[in-house]
Amino acid sequence: MATVEPTATRDIATPLAVELDRSLRPEDAFVALAGEPHVVFFDSAMRHETLGRFSYVAADPWEWISAPADGSPALEPGLRPLASWRAAPLADLPPWQGGAAGVIGYEVGRSLERLPRPRWDEFEHPALAMGYYDVVVAFDHQQGRSWAISSGFPATGQDQPRRAETRLAWVQERLRRGVARGASTPGVRLDSSAMAPAFATPYGRGVTSNFTREGYLRAVDRVLEHLRAGDAFQVNLSQRLLVEDPGDPVAMYLRLRNRNPAPFGGYLDGGGWLDGGGWLDGGGWQVASASPERFIRVLDRSVETRPIKGTRPLGVAEASELLASEKDRAENVMIVDLLRNDLSRVCSDESVAAPVLFGLERYAHVQHLVSVVTGRLRDECGVVELLATTLPGGSVTGAPKVRAQQIIATLEPTARGAYCGAMAWIGFPDAAGRQAMDSSVLIRTLTRARGWVQAPVGGGVVVQSDPAAEYDETWHKAAGLIDAVSP
Repeated sequence: MATVEPTATRDIATPLAVELDRSLRPEDAFVALAGEPHVVFFDSAMRHETLGRFSYVAADPWEWISAPADGSPALEPGLRPLASWRAAPLADLPPWQGGAAGVIGYEVGRSLERLPRPRWDEFEHPALAMGYYDVVVAFDHQQGRSWAISSGFPATGQDQPRRAETRLAWVQERLRRGVARGASTPGVRLDSSAMAPAFATPYGRGVTSNFTREGYLRAVDRVLEHLRAGDAFQVNLSQRLLVEDPGDPVAMYLRLRNRNPAPFGGYLDGGGWLDGGGWLDGGGWQVASASPERFIRVLDRSVETRPIKGTRPLGVAEASELLASEKDRAENVMIVDLLRNDLSRVCSDESVAAPVLFGLERYAHVQHLVSVVTGRLRDECGVVELLATTLPGGSVTGAPKVRAQQIIATLEPTARGAYCGAMAWIGFPDAAGRQAMDSSVLIRTLTRARGWVQAPVGGGVVVQSDPAAEYDETWHKAAGLIDAVSP
């Protein structure tokens, strides 16, 4: 894929679109395109009239950007060039009609703030991994319709509509053919001697953790010491579960979505290389997520984020306990306040609000307390400024955010990689420079790389927390994740 240097100004492209057969399902489109480079799937497998309305599949970007997690700037050089590719959005179609898409890892925080390096970073997941996609298969579940949409980029002038037609025909042919994927095998497995210490877990089945149970309880106690000393109000602590890679990441994702249908599920094939020297093996790396949590959405400069804090297993009694829990409500309020502060840095002050507090949402294995924070971007701010202000999400760091990240870096042995980062699509800007965006927080997420699958799980610790209960909560969240790896 050739890199095309953007120019300062261009004509505004008019995309082409064709409606597809109503029998086409998002998972069918995903499987059909899974053999193409850098396939990406934004999957609303759990239907909801507002949260799970759209799904998207794209592949074969004209440009691929991978920035290492070494603390150097990642967002600006990776995302700013998209602003020069302008397109007039087609009315009454799903909002993502091409643009940037991919994963922003948790470690991008080190390019935004001065933070300690993790002690172990065996998988070297990039801080930013995104493609620029000119053709998208878009689904509107409310209408039961789907379209192939092609911008024609990176061609310009008279070549742009010709390329749009060619690429539209290309994706339709791939969907008709239903590309047969070859058997996928695990990549070259990183030897355990080169990795952080791993410990047996109660789960069995070859699942290890970077903590023993006692070690995790001690880490929670250490967080509580920080909280009582006034260093922070809340810290999100996680353990990294690890399983040997069984192969076939596409099949792994399909199992995950079947066991854990979610409104913000997703998959990205990151390929097998990392800019700046990283690693290359036969398996590459992939992210598979069944996230229930929206990170940031932007439509017509209106911003929405939906932080989750508070988790219980499914059940009526458990729901009543969750709604009445002072500890979980306190967690939720802290993160709402943090996000209100974050949004106030890029949104007009009078627009920032929290229209929903402590909403109860149920998923396949657990139920959560969910709040909603909204705002309206100031004229001088765009999606890059918004992401730089809000990453990583407060619900997966704690508050205050920078101090919480510092504490996490001292207590968690390993880099989080994609986990607790974000999976996002960002649209081409329109004539006024406005860009739509939607993104998820990468929780309930598997990352496959170097012969292993990572399945980290965690939760927010506040002064009311009980260490044993915090440890047990991580295993509630692990339900379904490990089954997707080892069926």
